[in-house]
Amino acid sequence: MKLNPTKLAGACIVEPEPIHDERGFFVRTFCAEQFAASGLVSEFPNCSSSFNLKAGTIRGLHYQSSPHEEAKLVRCIRGSIWDVIVDLRPGSNTFGQWIGVELTDSNRLGLYIPTGFAHGFQTLIDNCEVSYQISAAYVASASTGIRYDDPAIGITWPLPVSVVSERDLRLPLISTAFADAAVTK
Repeated sequence: MKLNPTKLAGACIVEPEPIHDERGFFVRTFCAEQFAASGLVSEFPNCSSSFNLKAGTIRGLHYQSSPHEEAKLVRCIRGSIWDVIVDLRPGSNTFGQWIGVELTDSNRLGLYIPTGFAHGFQTLIDNCEVSYQISAAYVASASTGIRYDDPAIGITWPLPVSVVSERDLRLPLISTAFADAAVTK
């Protein structure tokens, strides 16, 4: 498996390297030793999944506030999504910047999301399932986020938005949530 760095320090695309034979293939999708040797979180005591009925659905942009931050390893195990992370680390040279990666059940890519990032995605087809490995316990009172359509961030979503939860529509803009930090593009 390759851990390919992104322009956002600490975040990487996890690229599996399948070994093929007459039966099909075998592929490692996570290795604690390799993650730890690369300076990444290597313990994920929680695993979750989300199922999404309709193409164009957006979930996010979510994160857990301090001191309950969480790193995540995200994969699309059914369908296709546009997975997005936004750097929310105060003092970071890339604060407010984002990257997007297409994760599909056929490319088998994963996205490693360090603490200090917001995460969200848009489904590109109907009936998508997303798998999350999460480094910390969920704390409802620490669950928050920023708006998926915040113009200061400027995320380019590939499809028209079809479904967004009421909760996600009420999330603040980055300028409100991080009044003392400057967004750079």
